[in-house]
Amino acid sequence: MRISIVIADDHEVVRRGLRALLEGEPDLSVVAEVADGADVLSTLERVKPDVLVLDLVMPVVSGLDVLKALQPRRLGTRVVVLSMHATEAYVAEALRYGALGYVVKDAGGTELLKAVRRAAAGERFLSAPLSESSVRAYADRMQAASTDPYETLSAREREVLHLAAKGHTNQDIARRLTISRRTAETHRANLMRKLGLKGEKDLIRFALRRGILDI
Repeated sequence: MRISIVIADDHEVVRRGLRALLEGEPDLSVVAEVADGADVLSTLERVKPDVLVLDLVMPVVSGLDVLKALQPRRLGTRVVVLSMHATEAYVAEALRYGALGYVVKDAGGTELLKAVRRAAAGERFLSAPLSESSVRAYADRMQAASTDPYETLSAREREVLHLAAKGHTNQDIARRLTISRRTAETHRANLMRKLGLKGEKDLIRFALRRGILDI
């Protein structure tokens, strides 16, 4: 029996490449593609795939918000996150909200194929350079913290934080997240306030402590 798959990514070129890779396997079948996070849940309810291959950074509704909304619906679809982010912060967050697989976008196609097959079987898979031990250690550190202001951020504010920490301007962030520059500025101001950060140096220091940036 073939594993049915939905691809959710806002880049058409990426979706085409993923479809070609997945449908080149005799046991895999792509039954739908989605370009907007807002359409993912309705698509899953309509086609009921075995596996969702999900990008975290999507317009309107982020991949993390999709994961959060998917949990209580119990549709039976297993999720493999395909992301450009390879830090423990992103991985731990995705796993926390129910993803079974996490593959970084610069990994080889074999890694994604493994992740999809393992997810369909109910097994976890993390592509290199990620590891269960490093993600678990990160999650333990965060749980041990008495208060974690990061948890007060919305999924979109977290995306803006990750991009801002890597030096992206508000204009860059707006373009990447398909939002207006004013909205990006608002998210940035809100996250700075919630985290008690005063400027860019504080933001970078926080990102380093949190594991969002590699030293």
